[in-house]
Amino acid sequence: MTNPVHHRRIRAAVRFGVLLVTGLAGAVAPAGGVEAQDLEPRPRAIRGLYVNAWAAGSRARLDTLLAVARATEVNALVIDIKDASGYVSHASQVESVRAAGATGQIRIRDLAAVVDRIRAAGLYPIARIVVAKDPILTAARPDWAIRDSAGGVWADARGNRWLNLWQDGVREYHTDLAEEVIRAGFSEIQWDYIRFPDAPAETRASARFPGAQGRQVEAVERFLAEARRDLAPTGARMTADVFGITTSARHDVGVGQVWESFIAHVDDALPMIYPSHFRPGSHRVSRPADRPYEIVRAALEAAVERNRAIAGAGGIVPWLQDFSWGRGTVPYGAAEVRAQIQAAYDAGVNGWILWNSGSKYTIDALEPAGGWVEEPGIRIGGEVVPVSRRGEWLSEPTRGAPPQNTARRPARSAPSGSSPSGPA
Repeated sequence: MTNPVHHRRIRAAVRFGVLLVTGLAGAVAPAGGVEAQDLEPRPRAIRGLYVNAWAAGSRARLDTLLAVARATEVNALVIDIKDASGYVSHASQVESVRAAGATGQIRIRDLAAVVDRIRAAGLYPIARIVVAKDPILTAARPDWAIRDSAGGVWADARGNRWLNLWQDGVREYHTDLAEEVIRAGFSEIQWDYIRFPDAPAETRASARFPGAQGRQVEAVERFLAEARRDLAPTGARMTADVFGITTSARHDVGVGQVWESFIAHVDDALPMIYPSHFRPGSHRVSRPADRPYEIVRAALEAAVERNRAIAGAGGIVPWLQDFSWGRGTVPYGAAEVRAQIQAAYDAGVNGWILWNSGSKYTIDALEPAGGWVEEPGIRIGGEVVPVSRRGEWLSEPTRGAPPQNTARRPARSAPSGSSPSGPA
């Protein structure tokens, strides 16, 4: 039987000036030029799951995740193309990637086939590419690395080596890889680790940045602006992950990320709003991990408010926490994960992506494809309450300090049998 997805991909590849070669290694031949490609349309609101490369490369694991998507509201999958190990997940044919030795640990044997399966399931494919944290490329190209005062490659306290975002070669290496996976069928490139190391001041004191021409935030801004320019001919969307604290911080938090500089150069920014990663007292919450609704809503309301003052600002799609973290904190289950999703909706943000490093998700936190049969509960103020009663709880001042304007904002989603509405 003719495979319509395969033929659509071949037609797109011919227009894109390349030939896709799939087989045991799933290689993608290098391009002779960059032109617009047929892309899966972006859903009105992204509701996605992160899929690590090992899970994406396992037929059984991918089957499970595709089944989850079919049964729930999930409409997008984020696939690891390059993670913080520096290895590229597939048999890349990009010359610089191969020269660096970054294809030494293949996790996805046939990338094009994986993307075909995602697209055939009606899901939106997103390629995650980690940039600055890279032991492979810093070893192969020490001239692209952050250097130490003795001229060697600088390492943070954990021994991690980082690329220097001031080096044009760093951007070119990653945009070449991005172009390749767009040709394989990905509709969106999601950059991660577009930042400088989050190291203590005494460790950073010995770091040197050859080619630096200003502040770290300017290097991040330049990388994003020039990467967007480089990828524009493909027609793919370009998004990037950013520290969750940047939604409310008014200055660089030490890694080169400032909300206003970041959001102007991406189609969407993805703040990593994991409640367990916020310090006590953040957003007036003493135990952030135990208050998932309050933390996510406050962080996203701050982002929405700042976006209103930025011409050409990108959208907001938060990473949300689907894992337990921290001794003595509430274990995360359906009520904690759903609380974050509801908080996003109530803040005026209708898209989200769940993070679990093992790609194992709390299915009961996701709205079934046919709508809720029973009203879900969410954790708010230390209690699990029916989602439709969150306004009652928030209106009682004796039950804690809700984030700004919480009690006055109307709900943006119906709790039973329907999906949230509003702009993506």
